[in-house]
Amino acid sequence: MKIHNNSYLTTKTTILLFILFSLPPFLLLAQKNKNSLELESVARIWDKAPHNAFTDLVQFNNQFFCVFREGEKHVSADGALRVITSKDGKNWKSAALITSLDSDLRDAKITVTPDGKLMLSGAEALHDKSVHTHQSLVWFSADGYKWSDKQEIGDPDFWLWRTTWHNGKAYNFGYGCREEKSLRLYASNDGKTFETLIENLNIKGYPNETSIVFKGDTAFCLLRRDGEKKSGLLGISLPPYTVWNWKDMEVRFGGPHMIFLPDGRLLAAVRLYGGDGWSPARTSLCWINPKTGKLTEALELPSGGDTSYAGLELYDGFIWVSYYSSHEEKTAIYLAKVKFEN
Repeated sequence: MKIHNNSYLTTKTTILLFILFSLPPFLLLAQKNKNSLELESVARIWDKAPHNAFTDLVQFNNQFFCVFREGEKHVSADGALRVITSKDGKNWKSAALITSLDSDLRDAKITVTPDGKLMLSGAEALHDKSVHTHQSLVWFSADGYKWSDKQEIGDPDFWLWRTTWHNGKAYNFGYGCREEKSLRLYASNDGKTFETLIENLNIKGYPNETSIVFKGDTAFCLLRRDGEKKSGLLGISLPPYTVWNWKDMEVRFGGPHMIFLPDGRLLAAVRLYGGDGWSPARTSLCWINPKTGKLTEALELPSGGDTSYAGLELYDGFIWVSYYSSHEEKTAIYLAKVKFEN
């Protein structure tokens, strides 16, 4: 009887051990896989100018449109905004080049308006700084090739960084570029006329670059700071978005951008640093916990040196990331295709 039971237990244990060691990759590590990202591919998609940088990305009319600044250097008087397009993310061609005779055009951002047009935005750093140093601008296009004349938005010397549309309305944080290092919130019904929602959010530490996303009617803002306190902030607000609560993320970053994945996870693309100075730097995708404000690095993209300022687009079951980097010969534009568990 004892021999029979021992034999039975041995057989049962063997089966259980077989199941245990056969299934962990799918069961015990499910949470880890859920939060892992895998780089499917990455390619240099543009490098024609001496310096190619500060990107954004959108899907429009079954095509990718990537926008960025071209110039002689990171900061130079000849800055222009290039628009390139691709149907497959592999073969790219120029769609437009927007130039200025009296300013350096910088930090292109692109979005689709509620009425189905492309909206390109940026700021001009004026050559003549006797009256103002910066002016935020927008252009509109029905096809990505022919663009309207520039239109000034916001207040002079306030840099409206990235426009996000929600319920037919455009929202954009602008930061002061001169003596007043303050943050201002704007809203617009048409993307052309922006009115001030909050004059000054009274955030210490030179607040500047931002990314706004919405989950339902809840707004989230990822905010860069470069003052004495260099750690970024995560802001949360409810309609009418005139009151914000901020969490110190205890991490320094630059070039922030965020998207919500279909399952509700919040993903950011940022520039992270390996030391106390500006370098070494890298462009990375990071998870953000909306409740705690904790930022967790998930995937470092091939990058280094002068790098970051990513565009993010969900398309065909992948995360597509445009960014720039100088880790290969010169500062160029890259496109990464990233797998994620949904």
